[in-house]
Amino acid sequence: MAGMVALLIAALVTASPATAAPVLYEAENATIINGLVESNHAGFTGTGFVNAANAVGSAVEFSVQMPAAGSRNLLFRYANASSANRPASLSINGVNHSTVLFAPTGGWTTWISAAVNAVALSNGTNLVRISASTSNGLPNLDSLTVDDGVGGGEQPIEDPIPQNPIASGLGLVLTEYATFPQSQPVPTPTDQRLVRRARINALGEIPGTTGRRFVPDLNGKLYVLPAGGGTPATYLDVRQVVGANFFSGRGLGSGFGFVAFHPEFATNGRFYTVHSEAFSGGLGMPTDWTQTGAVVHSILTEWTATNPAAATFSGTRRPLLRLGFGTYIHAIQQIDFNPNATPGSADYGMLYLAVGEGGRGLNTTQPQARNLPFGKILRIDPRGTNSTNGRYGIPASNPFVGQAGTLGEIYALGMRDPHRFSWDRGGTGRMFLGHIGEHSIESVYDVRAGDNFGWSQREGKWVYRNSDPCNVYTLPANDSTLGFTYPVAAYDHNPPTDWNCSSDLGRAIAGGFVYRGSALPALQGKYFFGDLVQGWVFYTNESAMVRGSATLAPIYQLKIFTSSGTQTSMPTLAGDARVDLRFGTDRAGELYVLSKANGKIWKVTGVQGSAP
Repeated sequence: MAGMVALLIAALVTASPATAAPVLYEAENATIINGLVESNHAGFTGTGFVNAANAVGSAVEFSVQMPAAGSRNLLFRYANASSANRPASLSINGVNHSTVLFAPTGGWTTWISAAVNAVALSNGTNLVRISASTSNGLPNLDSLTVDDGVGGGEQPIEDPIPQNPIASGLGLVLTEYATFPQSQPVPTPTDQRLVRRARINALGEIPGTTGRRFVPDLNGKLYVLPAGGGTPATYLDVRQVVGANFFSGRGLGSGFGFVAFHPEFATNGRFYTVHSEAFSGGLGMPTDWTQTGAVVHSILTEWTATNPAAATFSGTRRPLLRLGFGTYIHAIQQIDFNPNATPGSADYGMLYLAVGEGGRGLNTTQPQARNLPFGKILRIDPRGTNSTNGRYGIPASNPFVGQAGTLGEIYALGMRDPHRFSWDRGGTGRMFLGHIGEHSIESVYDVRAGDNFGWSQREGKWVYRNSDPCNVYTLPANDSTLGFTYPVAAYDHNPPTDWNCSSDLGRAIAGGFVYRGSALPALQGKYFFGDLVQGWVFYTNESAMVRGSATLAPIYQLKIFTSSGTQTSMPTLAGDARVDLRFGTDRAGELYVLSKANGKIWKVTGVQGSAP
């Protein structure tokens, strides 16, 4: 975008009033403030696009016709070949509405759409202006599409996120790191999705040790690996210790779900696990909270190793928390400590728990109920005693401490399946959550204390109605007053037209990590995640994930290469169409890719091509 002489070009927009079909408004026909119409980059629609001046306030103003007042979704089609976001102010009829973040697209001929949903427009002519907020100006702006508005929220949205993940020129080189032994669920599963080589769930590095990696298997074993990978060794068999009540044969997340090592494990020997136990069979164990008709328990346990440096565990255990879930899905998914917390800080040694809603969000309001832990992220002090059961503490810095009718343990609420979270170990240190949706939206959230992500009233940034679980709807006009927090990145399911929504389409986000390692500079600042079923590997730029932005961060799909440089795919590497993808990271910030399908882990050892 070269510098330009400031000029004002005014033109009328010629488009039919918004009725049942989306209406396209070409930018070259709009009012242009400090910019030019050009046609030197292919892929635009109409006769050209607007190249705005590199200046604060350069703008394009569309005259949008409405036959009646209503809520509409706005899609700005643009290209941005620079490496920086180009934020802009959106105003409606002279009133500031929101900030639109135009993230890099990778080239001037790569056009994508930035969506602003549920914009209230008046009857008649509406002036929709997009103005540059920085001296970098606007991106090249091709058009504005005003969707059918779904009648102010009364009709379902067919395509909530029109912009699909963008094929990136960047590829990851994967080198095989370890293969895990066959493991078996108990009881014998009836769901073949549980029949995997090894149900490995995560990879991390044990604090205070040199290159000692840990990997949990849902079927019961906690493995350790040397820094160079190779043959896994069993550190602890949770299934053997728990005995006959251990349960991993029903539900995709049941079993030995996760492990978190205390940051001072090397001296105090403490680590924490979550596992499942059968509710039937005379278990008879009291729960701290339970859903009606519970079929499985999730148990948080503290383990203390007598010798933290030993190759296998020997020591004691004590239960901290026991929850009863009414179905076999969406129990406690992850537990972890904030790696950015330093000794003496309020977050140091505090344990976070991602607790699903047990499949009950479809027909209850439990994810919104503040007197229940289901559908929440909890934050506890595992060494405290001021909880109701006296086995753990409730940090005084938690956002709802002291509020009547609210559990002090709650850190954030309104979740369906908060599957994986992590903290950015550089930059702002933000906490990101990969949240599995119902039938429409897979989301990444920037998590902060007190957030409410809206389930089961919201799925992503759309209205969810349990009377119509197959669809989502636009937000109400008063949504900004309701206190919900919306995703910073998301992709939708894009089901075929003949899909039966009561079946599993096979879309589920696998949350990941912001790369802050040193071995691969091309990956710096990118948040890597994927789709755990399909095995797609995605990234979005951490800087593009902006809370409160009217637009979602663009998502890019990566290519995959073998260590010999041959392009491949995760289903090919996993030997199965269902990859069961997960991600891991070591203390140096290097990335790992896991597959339950064949029980393998690959380390990301190189890149090919360039972003996006």
